[in-house]
Amino acid sequence: MILTAALNALYRLPSPEFRSVLWKSLGLTLLALIALWALARQFFFWLAWPWFENMLPAMPDWTSWLGLFAAIAAGFVLALLLAFLIAPVTALIAGMFLDDVAEIIEREDYSNEPVGTPMPVGRSLVYSLKFLVVVILGNLFALLMLLIPGVNLIAFFIVNGYLLGREFFEFAAMRYRGEDGAKAFREENRITVFLGGLVIAGFMAIPLINLLTPLFAAAMMVHLHKALSGKKPVTRAPCARLGTRRSNTFKLEHNFTLN
Repeated sequence: MILTAALNALYRLPSPEFRSVLWKSLGLTLLALIALWALARQFFFWLAWPWFENMLPAMPDWTSWLGLFAAIAAGFVLALLLAFLIAPVTALIAGMFLDDVAEIIEREDYSNEPVGTPMPVGRSLVYSLKFLVVVILGNLFALLMLLIPGVNLIAFFIVNGYLLGREFFEFAAMRYRGEDGAKAFREENRITVFLGGLVIAGFMAIPLINLLTPLFAAAMMVHLHKALSGKKPVTRAPCARLGTRRSNTFKLEHNFTLN
């Protein structure tokens, strides 16, 4: 069920229906990251660099190379900061388009079912900010675990798998069940939701590709929610088409045997 949902979500990402949402999300994310990089760099040279320069005159001449070293170190720290900000910034930007993603999946792949109810604008903004906080806290915890050999990678997947699975599944379920119903349904299927979250965490661990994590996660959890609700995709889902081909192959082989 989880693999099917993931494959169907991957199949949908490059589709024409998804393309508009995809480019808007990526474009705004890159603009936000560039703006944050510029602000962080400006803040460093405004606040930290003058303090460092004031220290240099008191040092011997042979330590002049420290200025170059400090500039390189500052660039490295800013790059690490930007890498850390990718996940939360992507989550915040893509959070504006989650209902668009869900509606595309519901209309295209479940055309025989009613489309879910999108969240109100205010509630959607609150949900995006909540998800932003969740992602930041999860990644801060995972970064702290980097200091513990043998635990860091496991911590990253467990923490992000739980948080991402919970938040994205509840988002997909709320379109049909309301907030309380979505939480109750997620609790009933907590193991499946957690395993689905591990798949999303694995997707998020891939550099550059992780910019697509919120869109992939939203699409995957819509499919997973539908599957747990007993619904099957009726159009363009690759796993459904695969099942049809297998069924047709079986019929041909059966007819050949009878003849």
